[in-house]
Amino acid sequence: MTTPTTLFEKLWSAHEVVPETADRPAVLYIDLHLTHEVTSPQAFAVLRSRGLRVRRLDRTVGTMDHSTPTVADELYGRVPIRLESAARQVREFERNCAEFGVELLGIEHPDRGIVHIIGPELGLTQPGKTIVCGDSHTSTHGAFGALAFGIGTTEVGHVMATQCLLQRKPRTLAVNVEGALAPGVTAKDLVLAIIQRLGVGGGTGSVLEYRGATIRGLSMDERMTVCNMSIEAGARAGLVAPDATTFEYLKGRPRAPAGGAWEAAVEGWRGLVTDPGARFDREIAVDAAALAPMITYGTNPGMSVALDQPVPARAGDEVHAKALEYMGLAGGQTMLGQPIQYVFIGSCTNARLSDLRAAAALLRGRRAARGVTLLVVPGSQRIKREAEREGLDRVFLDAGAEWRESGCSMCLGMNGDTVARGAYCVSTSNRNFEGRQGVGARTLLASPLTAAASAIEGRIADPRAFLS
Repeated sequence: MTTPTTLFEKLWSAHEVVPETADRPAVLYIDLHLTHEVTSPQAFAVLRSRGLRVRRLDRTVGTMDHSTPTVADELYGRVPIRLESAARQVREFERNCAEFGVELLGIEHPDRGIVHIIGPELGLTQPGKTIVCGDSHTSTHGAFGALAFGIGTTEVGHVMATQCLLQRKPRTLAVNVEGALAPGVTAKDLVLAIIQRLGVGGGTGSVLEYRGATIRGLSMDERMTVCNMSIEAGARAGLVAPDATTFEYLKGRPRAPAGGAWEAAVEGWRGLVTDPGARFDREIAVDAAALAPMITYGTNPGMSVALDQPVPARAGDEVHAKALEYMGLAGGQTMLGQPIQYVFIGSCTNARLSDLRAAAALLRGRRAARGVTLLVVPGSQRIKREAEREGLDRVFLDAGAEWRESGCSMCLGMNGDTVARGAYCVSTSNRNFEGRQGVGARTLLASPLTAAASAIEGRIADPRAFLS
């Protein structure tokens, strides 16, 4: 009799070249290596110094996103890039990809965008694959039933040279979600609530599998938002089993299988589920119907509250006290009504077309409050073009927003898009660490709906007030 196995175990065993021992990690084969300009220079330098080539060019793709300006004049060379460090990374990545023959979605490429957005939208991301990238939020691709995780710069070089990776086998953690999300409560609110529940270290050493009727009811964009932030609970990766929603999303994508190959692929993908009776190392249950819009108040994504709940007061907790001091907040205060100066709608968490549509629906016919800088940055050039075809750019511009070229932008302060010292930014990104959006910047993570509502009010606002 075959022992029931989890989805993770199926993916791991299918790619395990050499099993791990007490003294040595496993050797894992990698199906897709996504690269970008920030974590690749050292890896290319190692290859060059040792006379090595990129082993599988057909499984390696590069895009520019982290350091690229989102202001069109800078991006397309009409004026110099303001940050020399960013300009240098862009130039070096272009040279390295040309020298080693790596496919690059460069500055002018119509498919360029944030690495974790272009992989799925091009059909590079597929169920059953192992996918790595020198970026923490590679877990995004797990929404397709792929085992996807971020790697360090040294490991980027290992994968380039060998198409394999040394890894210890993670544990498994099932996140069982039931109940319907209420109006105004989104996938971003769901994952923030899960991280609050687990804590930023609760998933350490584990792969999370998101399960249950609520997860099955999410769109692919929503599943990607949830899996994207798995790392913020300390997890190695996040997974959702592929289903009809997955197949419908992928069918017809440029890099997805076609014709008979498509039918064969889907047939194989249908088996990528956790078997009935399979055991996880740990399980938690989440009632989605009980959730409200969430927002962070501290300096890690686990420090969040529902909009109508007070900031916790934790006497004697020095880490908590330090976070509140940095944020200029106090235990016991409610986040609703807190004045803000910036709103950022973008990032690999929430810059997909559905995110932009949701924000635009709330902003249509309204304007951002005086004194609020509203920045809207699509996740890819494909998304930008489609949003413009739908007239979403006009909605944002009419609301007083800046509509930019695609890129990581204000998610991290390394491309010229930053928040002023001491200012508050409601951001749809994934990290609220000290200085993440600029020196002294105070980041408040939230959904696109909460971000749009807050832009209108000039203070943290409940989007449900705009939906009634």
